Amino acid sequence: MELPSRERLSFLYRTEEGSLDRAGWRCGVAGLLAVLVPLTLIWLALFPYTDHDLSKDPFFVWQTVVAYAYLALYSLAVLLIAVSFVNLSAKRFRVLGRPAPLVFAGLLPFALLVAGAMHWLQPRVAEVMPYWPVALTDLALAAVALWTGYELGVRESGDEKK
Repeated sequence: MELPSRERLSFLYRTEEGSLDRAGWRCGVAGLLAVLVPLTLIWLALFPYTDHDLSKDPFFVWQTVVAYAYLALYSLAVLLIAVSFVNLSAKRFRVLGRPAPLVFAGLLPFALLVAGAMHWLQPRVAEVMPYWPVALTDLALAAVALWTGYELGVRESGDEKK
């Protein structure tokens, strides 16, 4: 399979203007996932090194420094991937005739970021925050992900039926 050209990548990810069919959206999302999944697996491998207790560990532990440096880069990558997803999805929502394509396109990245923040926060404040709000956030995320996947990757627009 040939890699997309620079102009095609720019069209898919850098601007929300234009329109896109189902196959183009699925291909664009696959490209974003091909970047996000390995980065996330690396973060999950480095995550245990972020637990640094100064009462037990020395002040400078190089694994902790590497983990937090990677976290900074990973966070930037996640935000860029989220923006690229919004731009990609806005094109598809526009084809489907949605009145506010950017709002609908931003719903899944917003839900993902909120769920991630809830999963990060709850263990740190478990004495004042029960787990049920995290579970509700996960249910909402699943609903938004299924709806977005159906709307953009499965549902046909009027133009595609012809």
